[in-house]
Amino acid sequence: MALGVLNNINAIYAQNNLANTQASLSKTLQQLSSGSRINSGADDAAGLSISQGLQAQIGGLTQAVKNAQDGINVVQTADGALTEVDSILQRMNVLAVQANNSGSQDAGAVAAAQAEFDQLAGEIDNISQTTKFGQSNLLDGTFGASAASESFSVSGGSVTASTASFKLAGTFNSTVLAATAVTVADGTYSTASDFQSALQNGIDSTLTTAGIAAGSVKAAVTDVGGGVWKVSFNSGAVGSGNTFATSASAGLTDGNSNTLAFDGTSSAQGSGGGTFQIGADAGDTQTVTITSADSATLGVAAGTDVSQSSTITAVQTAIKSVSTLRSTLGAYQNGFQHTINNLNVTVENLQSSNSAIQDTDMASEMVNFTKAQVLQQAGVSMLAQANSASQAVLKLLG
Repeated sequence: MALGVLNNINAIYAQNNLANTQASLSKTLQQLSSGSRINSGADDAAGLSISQGLQAQIGGLTQAVKNAQDGINVVQTADGALTEVDSILQRMNVLAVQANNSGSQDAGAVAAAQAEFDQLAGEIDNISQTTKFGQSNLLDGTFGASAASESFSVSGGSVTASTASFKLAGTFNSTVLAATAVTVADGTYSTASDFQSALQNGIDSTLTTAGIAAGSVKAAVTDVGGGVWKVSFNSGAVGSGNTFATSASAGLTDGNSNTLAFDGTSSAQGSGGGTFQIGADAGDTQTVTITSADSATLGVAAGTDVSQSSTITAVQTAIKSVSTLRSTLGAYQNGFQHTINNLNVTVENLQSSNSAIQDTDMASEMVNFTKAQVLQQAGVSMLAQANSASQAVLKLLG
């Protein structure tokens, strides 16, 4: 090979090989330090795609396990309350059998039994109304149900009521309300909360006059900004698939002097049942339905004549109903537990598959790391030798 000074080919070869070795060493260091074989799409494009899909599935299933556990917690909460309802019904059964023993029970004893029976019925209602998981009632028949609702927009940042009213109609907790006027107290309402209170007061007055529980229709007024209020009426008392209606609004104007018309029919109330997402994909759900366990639904409401033989039958039927509901809840709980077991096994297998794709083989990479280190040191040495070889040309010039 001719001696020259413009191009040191040997040095170029050594430099290229050293650069390749340096890149290999850098990649190996990255894999060893991160523990991951794939740190960018360039490492393994297909493997990255598969790994990300597996990670999404693993994350979804891990959360699904938590959701299923929440389902167990909900069911256990309801069952715990029903345990006490069961105990109350057993006592009511004793009272009914006792009160029907007319041969030895005088009027005073029957009256005492009746008073206790009515008190126990009230306690069943209290349990039904107050048993909750978070903010969801479990035993009043509304668990998982969506309210029937309608909404309207109000502009101008205020509402003025002058001899104001609108009509409300519907069937609430089995009581029919024909189109009846709801009166809104006169005044100018400059805040959403004040107007909400006025609407709710008027609605409750109309409902209670008709023998319907206050709060069966709830008003909500929200300030959404820009002087705009959202007014909505909601009811969880009309029953699954049913609606209510408002009409004939009068005497209400917004801050821009526009007449407010609360005229319309609500969306239907959704069916009961809490839905739990127990899988990673859409549609992987379990619905838990919990029927009402109040005294009226069970047929043992306060005022039921404890001295009648039919009451014994009614109480025994109620005991069977509660037992059936508890059995159903137990089946839900067992189902959730089997789901959790299956999900945990699936997550374990998916993590193993993802590990095979994603994780660094530390032993293999240490071999590569040692090899790259030796080549790096050799490359540096050879590059130095190649650079020094061209200096021999200077001897010819001397």
